[in-house]
Amino acid sequence: MTLTPVRAYATVAGPTAVFTTPDGRREHVTTAGDIRAEVLRRATEEARRAGIPLELVTSGDHGDHHLLITTDGTLTPLPAHTPTATGPEPETPEDLEADTVDDEPAPTPTPATPAGGASHLSERLSFIESTAPVTPPTTGWRGVLARLGIPMRPSPYEVTRDGWVRTVSQQWAGCRTIAVVNGKGGVGKTMTTAMLAAVYARHGGGRVLAWDNNDTRGTLGWRTEQGLYDTTLRDLLPAADNLLTAAASVSDITRYVHPQPADRYDVLRSNPELLAADQRLDSGQFDLLMRVAARYYRLVLFDSGNDESADRWLRMIDSTQQLVIPTLAVPESAESAALLLEALRHRDEASAALADGAVVIVTQAEPHGAAAVQRMADRFAQTVRAVGTIPFDPALRSGALRFDQLRPATRDAWLRVAAAAATTLAEREPGHE
Repeated sequence: MTLTPVRAYATVAGPTAVFTTPDGRREHVTTAGDIRAEVLRRATEEARRAGIPLELVTSGDHGDHHLLITTDGTLTPLPAHTPTATGPEPETPEDLEADTVDDEPAPTPTPATPAGGASHLSERLSFIESTAPVTPPTTGWRGVLARLGIPMRPSPYEVTRDGWVRTVSQQWAGCRTIAVVNGKGGVGKTMTTAMLAAVYARHGGGRVLAWDNNDTRGTLGWRTEQGLYDTTLRDLLPAADNLLTAAASVSDITRYVHPQPADRYDVLRSNPELLAADQRLDSGQFDLLMRVAARYYRLVLFDSGNDESADRWLRMIDSTQQLVIPTLAVPESAESAALLLEALRHRDEASAALADGAVVIVTQAEPHGAAAVQRMADRFAQTVRAVGTIPFDPALRSGALRFDQLRPATRDAWLRVAAAAATTLAEREPGHE
């Protein structure tokens, strides 16, 4: 008996793809490597899950393809005249792997005009381009020639990087939240919070808040610039109700946060000079501050503390749409991250979904050790949605955190992981309680 294949779809754009499973679920797929290989891997998983071959119909940056994928991962191109096929004549699997982002997109076919007159207005093609503009090259010899007025297409890497920029520049309806968490201290939570906030604010036009959600001497304020007012979260709390009134101005929040002029985000500080007992927040106080943050900011990043039993830590998890888990390439840091993921998967359904969709960031803390970073990243890749790596950079070790002080490769690494973290935010409504 011949088994009828199930069908899945994938639309590729830059380093990401929207994958539609045979049962209609839409998933966002992203990777720091080849997005085509990741889509093929995901399609093979669906074929194995169903126990029958799967038809994969792809479109987007790398052209249109129609493939049959068996449960053992064998790829077979389906010709255009196959009854179940759609779109133009597909290429072979070898051609799919050989496509580059420099390929010219296929021309859009002109719809046929029905007999007896012009096509209906609803069927005509728009004269307005709907594709994102191509950013001219800015680096290397291509950038030099472009600045001289010589038309140049961007390199494949520049096209990919431009995709990251578009992703982190997104604006959503409603405030979105990202929690940077790891139960161990000294693993890069504050650094990660500041760098991600800088990426989102610089590319997305500001209105990004880095919130030091820490009972025990949070250091985000030590590593960022102070504004005109020496205020902390404890000063904001009694003013929260006034800030939520209709008469409050958008500039009123400035008295309680610390703007970062170059990196364009604001910092809500804790007070590292106070004992934890003097600055604990209960759930109601956290919710009140979250309402203020959502009123004045489009994106909030939490720099979490190390006490995973604290009310403010648990409420932060309940108010978060995306988890980012930083770790250094050392066993203790990685084990703490892994234990946190396990605990969240057992806490409740929403927390388990956060753990499954988490982005892990492995940072190289010393000049030597890139191989250890990649080995650790490969292990985490089996348990979370995405993993990113950050190369060693002396500007991250201590002192003020400034995005412009980073090496170009480090800036691009943060851009890449910020894009991975932002990929799912557009699909999630604020709050998941």
